[in-house]
Amino acid sequence: MNFFKEQIENINKILYLSKIDLVKTYKGTRLGWFWAIFNPAFKIFVYYFTLIVGLKSSKIVFGYPYFLWLISGLVPWFFIKDILNLGSECIRKYDYLVTKINFPISIIPTFCTLSKFYLHFFLMFIVFVIFILYKSLTIYVLQLPIYIFLMLIFFYFLCLFLSTLSAISKDFYNFVKTTVFAIFWLSGIIWDVAKMPEFVRYILYLNPVTFIVNGYRNCLIKHIWFFEEPISLLSFLGLTIIVAISGIALYNHIKKDIPDLL
Repeated sequence: MNFFKEQIENINKILYLSKIDLVKTYKGTRLGWFWAIFNPAFKIFVYYFTLIVGLKSSKIVFGYPYFLWLISGLVPWFFIKDILNLGSECIRKYDYLVTKINFPISIIPTFCTLSKFYLHFFLMFIVFVIFILYKSLTIYVLQLPIYIFLMLIFFYFLCLFLSTLSAISKDFYNFVKTTVFAIFWLSGIIWDVAKMPEFVRYILYLNPVTFIVNGYRNCLIKHIWFFEEPISLLSFLGLTIIVAISGIALYNHIKKDIPDLL
């Protein structure tokens, strides 16, 4: 309860610092915010060219152009990747707040997660425009806020857990960076999980990244309601509770030692 109380008491500070963290990402570049669009757009183009032109994958998935299927999975992945790569080192990144002033350490993962979410929200707006141009939006998109909320909550607590561990040892942060590559290729982001054998498919759906990416595609491509896959949903909620409890417990256990560890 003290953890959540600290978040509420510092809500204005969280909102302010989340904007500062976002601005710092593109500060010092001449093109500025252009990179917020160009960077993900270029990566999408590379994946599309490699898979469609190079490997000659199917151009139609669930009756939609592969391009729409690809961006509906890559856009949530960009947010997830930022949390894994950047969020896991956020306490070390802002070590001067921890070691030099009396600062509530627990809000650092909060405003860093929120900062990355601003960019995700902007990219999702572009995705909506693209789907509208293709005349592909349906009533199923109304459940998208549910998946966005679930993604935000889970990866916020994961950010808290990972950043706390990384404050203990920088080796752990290096380990996380190493595993991001494997997580991307094993989570069904650029290939269809539904084509896997049933047993393997159920195991993959226990992967929180796969659940979120598949959830976005349920809204935009597959047209499946969230309550039609109750086992995956309950598994994700259970994992979220475990990660939240673990993150808060770990933080409460070592928060007094974090300044010395940094």
